[in-house]
Amino acid sequence: MNGFPWQAFAVNLGVCAGVTLAVWLVTFAVSVRRGLHRLADITWGLAFTVVAAVSFGLSAGHGDTGRRVLVLALTAGWGLRLAVHLAWRGRGRGEDPRYARMLAKAPGNRNAYALRIVHLTQAALVWLVSLPVQAACYVPGALGPVAAVGAALWLLGVGCEAVGDYQLARFTADPGNHGRIMDRGLWSWTRHPNYFGDFCVWWGLFLIVCDDPAAAAVTVVSPLTMSFLLIGGSGKRMLERHMAERPGYAEYRARTSGFVPLPPARPR
Repeated sequence: MNGFPWQAFAVNLGVCAGVTLAVWLVTFAVSVRRGLHRLADITWGLAFTVVAAVSFGLSAGHGDTGRRVLVLALTAGWGLRLAVHLAWRGRGRGEDPRYARMLAKAPGNRNAYALRIVHLTQAALVWLVSLPVQAACYVPGALGPVAAVGAALWLLGVGCEAVGDYQLARFTADPGNHGRIMDRGLWSWTRHPNYFGDFCVWWGLFLIVCDDPAAAAVTVVSPLTMSFLLIGGSGKRMLERHMAERPGYAEYRARTSGFVPLPPARPR
């Protein structure tokens, strides 16, 4: 079995960096034209799909075909589902309150600030977090048991995201639930089924690389970065700070797991 093709992988890294930058610059231009920087949320999933497709094409003749097809299918499945869901959820709405608050504090030109803080920052994160997706396309040798575990973990993650999004959409569509905390279904087991799902997705994609220890060592920064963002960065921590003053949230937080789905705590 041949070793990992580092030179071809390095070329892939450079090409994907350029493509990712182009995707986000187009998103920025459209966002400025429409006055909606929340379009960046839709691009997040699409950009990973583009990186996976580019890596699949460039890796022809290098990596195992089964692994290349698998990582492309899993990445595109996750990215396109997320993009479609966010596009549907935001249809007909104005700017996302998160971006509105951020840009209200912008020093100087708002669009220049959005380019740096929203679009270019996310472009860099897409390239960094997608390292396992890029590397998996170049791993030689057939898929092993660890890759199968990774695919199963991906499936668990996407399932949590899809179920949580569906349950939340049905809850918020009922006018009688206005102002109430969603604490039903999967949301009674974890306060963040979507963030936990993302966590599983990216550790799952990383495991598909682990048949090659050297490639795994280089790309482990990806799931570690995503884990930090989801738990301690712009995900769970920021959302809970925003929700802290909502009526009933303190009680919900006391009885519901903060991340990993667990049975609700019994009231004392």
